Amino acid sequence: MRNQYSKIQLAEIERQLSYPRGEKGIEIANSMHRNNFGMTKSSIEVLKIDKGDVVVEIGHGNCGHLKYLLETNKMMKFIGLEISETMHREAQKQLTALENKAVEFRLYSGDKLPFENETIDKVFTVNTLYFWKDPKNFLLEISRVLKKDGICIVTYAHKEFMETLSFVNDKFRLYTPKDVEALAIGAKMLLKKNYNKKEKVKSKAGATVERFYSISVLVKN
Repeated sequence: MRNQYSKIQLAEIERQLSYPRGEKGIEIANSMHRNNFGMTKSSIEVLKIDKGDVVVEIGHGNCGHLKYLLETNKMMKFIGLEISETMHREAQKQLTALENKAVEFRLYSGDKLPFENETIDKVFTVNTLYFWKDPKNFLLEISRVLKKDGICIVTYAHKEFMETLSFVNDKFRLYTPKDVEALAIGAKMLLKKNYNKKEKVKSKAGATVERFYSISVLVKN
């Protein structure tokens, strides 16, 4: 697996995964959607969206999963946040077909969430944890915008699995479930449950691999 791409190509894959840009970013995003849909679908199922919930997704990519998300509860309000202008534009294309006024996409800075205190019911994010610049403070920021007893789902592939991937280098910070539990405690959130899962997927470097991942359910105290 490590010999299929040159160091330059692997560095470009890593860069695009952390911040998709341009045509290559769109290509990578399409691949991410295909490979991450299982993780995203499982995360949405665990989230248990209720009627009237305000739900925020952090780092939605091209948001090819939007149709599935809305099928879980048409009476929710969904806000997608992205740091990538390319992904923001790609996600906007989903709205043309759906014509759902309860959906919006916003660009944000990557560290401060554009919401007032205690205004969001549920937050979820899939495969973005590795790229958080200041994980503890960012989780505190998520806690700030959540209502009391609000839920944040953080879904990520395990450190041991990520270390086997050829494109994972300096831009990634890797985690074990214990690491995420420690983050939750630091942000004064309760790790209510941790779901450990595995699935077979095609890696960005082209090989079929068995991915081990967790869905961590954090609750604001």
